Amino acid sequence: MKTLCLAAALGLALSCAAARAAELKVGDAAPGFSLVGSDGKTHRLSDYKGKQAVVLAWFPKAFTGG
Repeated sequence: MKTLCLAAALGLALSCAAARAAELKVGDAAPGFSLVGSDGKTHRLSDYKGKQAVVLAWFPKAFTGG
């Protein structure tokens, strides 16, 4: 029962996220959001407005044998 409830909640969350993403069009401003970084601080998109940003993202185990 727990698994079924979790699957239903996850499906609902994903469908809501997909519906919101569908509302954006090319050229639209990015919606405001915040995320907790690996440094434990909360970073908000609005904190970087007007600043130049470089985003680097990788998966450490990608294309490795370990």
